[in-house]
Amino acid sequence: MFEALLIPTLLTAIILLAVWEMIWKGIAMWKCGRNNHLGWYVAILILNTAGILPIVYLLFFQKKR
Repeated sequence: MFEALLIPTLLTAIILLAVWEMIWKGIAMWKCGRNNHLGWYVAILILNTAGILPIVYLLFFQKKR
């Protein structure tokens, strides 16, 4: 009985985490591309960090206007 509740809960959590990652990754990669930060672009593209690396880039390393 416990498994019947666990599987949908885990599936929902995985889907929400994937959507969270895609949103942050998309924003950060767009900003990296516009700022010609190739190293950051490749790192964000390759590493899956649940949105942590893109958030770090956006908060601390992108060019300020």
